[in-house]
Amino acid sequence: LTGVPNGGMAQFQEVMRQQLETSMHAELEKLLDTATGVDKEVSRKDFDGFKKLFHRFLQVKGPSVDWPKIHRPPEDSIQPYDKIAARPLPDSLADSLNKLVVVKLNGGLGTSMGCKGPKSLISVRNENTFLDLTVQQIEVPVLNMLLECHKQVPPVLCPRYPRINKESLLPVATDIGMTGENADVWYPPGHGDIYASFYNSGLLDQLITEGKEYIFVSNIDNLGATVDLNILHHLVSQPNGKRCEFIMEVTDKTRADVKGGTLIQYDNKLRLLEIAQVPKAHVDEFKSVTKFKIFNTNNLWISLGAIKRLQEQNAMDMEIIVNPKTLDGGQNVIQLETAVGAAIKSFDNALGINVPRSRFLPVKTVSDLLLVMSNLYSLEAGSLTMSQKREFPTTPHVKLGSSFTKVQEYQTRFESIPDMLELDHLTVSGDVTFGKQVSLKGTVIIIANHGDRIDIPAGTILENKIVSGNLRILDH
Repeated sequence: LTGVPNGGMAQFQEVMRQQLETSMHAELEKLLDTATGVDKEVSRKDFDGFKKLFHRFLQVKGPSVDWPKIHRPPEDSIQPYDKIAARPLPDSLADSLNKLVVVKLNGGLGTSMGCKGPKSLISVRNENTFLDLTVQQIEVPVLNMLLECHKQVPPVLCPRYPRINKESLLPVATDIGMTGENADVWYPPGHGDIYASFYNSGLLDQLITEGKEYIFVSNIDNLGATVDLNILHHLVSQPNGKRCEFIMEVTDKTRADVKGGTLIQYDNKLRLLEIAQVPKAHVDEFKSVTKFKIFNTNNLWISLGAIKRLQEQNAMDMEIIVNPKTLDGGQNVIQLETAVGAAIKSFDNALGINVPRSRFLPVKTVSDLLLVMSNLYSLEAGSLTMSQKREFPTTPHVKLGSSFTKVQEYQTRFESIPDMLELDHLTVSGDVTFGKQVSLKGTVIIIANHGDRIDIPAGTILENKIVSGNLRILDH
């Protein structure tokens, strides 16, 4: 197409976009023809949302950020938690609690539960689960809330969108089913869909009618994400004209968090920058803990009235994340997603609060589970807090090998959870088991090669040790 004038090129690209959109709509209709009854209606609503997302995807020209325009946020746009926590809490805060709804973003399927007052809880779920922990694994504040729930609320399920062929940009699904060849051709569109899901389901209007004003959103696997009264007080105590419509809790980045999204100043607005949006030439700079010192915990406080206004004005602006995947058969596909925190730039008087690390305790792997089940943490007033007996406030780096991947395997390999108060780093690889009352200190590396097994005897103290070879302990 050399020699085509710029105006002609733009016209050509617009024609191509229209053709792609027309082809997509035709393919989606074919998929709907394979559905019946309620399934067809639900799928049609899902596809309406996908069409809007696909339309926006086709309109995107070049990268979503212009790197030279990225700046550090002004000091007053990210408040230190200590400053907020220093203010005395009023007796009337109970009234504010009654205006709050807690929302947990969950990876599993199931019905949502809610309850009145300060413990209102709705669980927003999708169909992809990374680690399926059961109630028995750990005492989670969220579980306590669920047990106290006494009012059923409508389930808020994330829609399912079709994965699309990377080359043709058309759905790879052949029918509306989710089994057999179609098992991996659908995906949940990311938690950015929460705004449309609340609005379209009627739940947003229901909550506003009940007098609710804010939602506190967090990932259900973040055990540190409890309702913080200091942040709530800061939220509701601003003058009406300057009320925060969106607060994002951020915390100091460590080398374990280099891929986490960060807050930036862009076009005079606070904005969430995710690693997927970063040009390849700047990825190392993004991962640096010197330039980008904070990351998003995904603990968010959001005004329900503002969500309603932005949805009605079609002004909820979230960058599209293009997530490439390879299906089991080797086919390259992409899925279009949005992130709930990316909407921060659409809200008025948005603010970041730099919270203690204890507000971010995700349990995504068994390595995370080992940490929170150990004596490093205790449950106090519904919150997990690090033991005062630990001299350093940082959490140890724990890496358990493939023999520990499943929760059941993990449970059989520990007779009791080791003492980890003085641990800095633990790596375990191969067929390894731990006896009762084992103590781990400093850096401990345990490697059982293929065919070998290592049983760490009860009462063992390992401090700055590498253990390898074969050690079997058998009942006499």
